[in-house]
Amino acid sequence: MLKKRIIPCLDIQDGRTVKGINFVDIIDAGDPIELAKSYVAQGADELVFLDITATIEKRKTLVELVTHIAEEINIPFTVGGGINSIEDVSAIIKAGADKVSVNSSAVKNPKLITEIANEFGSQCVVVAIDTKYIDGEWMVFVHGGRTATPLKTLDWVKQVETLGAGEILLTSMNNDGTKAGFALDITEKVSASVNIPVIASGGAGTKKHFKTLFENTQASAGLAASIFHYGEIPIPELKEYLKNENIAIRWT
Repeated sequence: MLKKRIIPCLDIQDGRTVKGINFVDIIDAGDPIELAKSYVAQGADELVFLDITATIEKRKTLVELVTHIAEEINIPFTVGGGINSIEDVSAIIKAGADKVSVNSSAVKNPKLITEIANEFGSQCVVVAIDTKYIDGEWMVFVHGGRTATPLKTLDWVKQVETLGAGEILLTSMNNDGTKAGFALDITEKVSASVNIPVIASGGAGTKKHFKTLFENTQASAGLAASIFHYGEIPIPELKEYLKNENIAIRWT
């Protein structure tokens, strides 16, 4: 069995780490370089960096900041936000990222997934999917959760796997920032319908939420932000808890 991963997420706006609830009410959460260094020290398995307003502001990801973070860490590093072309991906990889995350750009141009996979390998392509439960159906949203699409989440995840994605980052907008627990139903449906790893995001508030996620879904990783940024759940403490609960967790 593949061991489960614990992944902190740095949502970046104006060069600072921020956090919101249901994708709004954004507040400052600290310096991204210092947070990244602390997560490595705490034993995080990977790190995700999302420039959350790059697409809306029609600009590129903050490559200089990516470079500074990459210089300070030695764990797998995924970067997303404003990535629209192979040239964008190349710049991010050269800056030190191991993987790129595409979301709105993949919905707009699904061929981009295949192009990145062909150029850099499937393991480099993480397709981030922001999903919201509306009228009895989980639907895909883009532009930082601001814009609805006609895509059903379960249809889209199967399509991105076929196109060459190596991993899916699934965020429930309904659960995001609520600390009420992960969206187990859609997470299990997604992870059961594809053969690539699924990172669950949105709603982590307690150590038990991670246990419930790993026991009730096939998600390969749990991602969280504010509970780690504000020290509410130290990563070593979370890993120790999960280990004691017989969850196969990466251990250093």
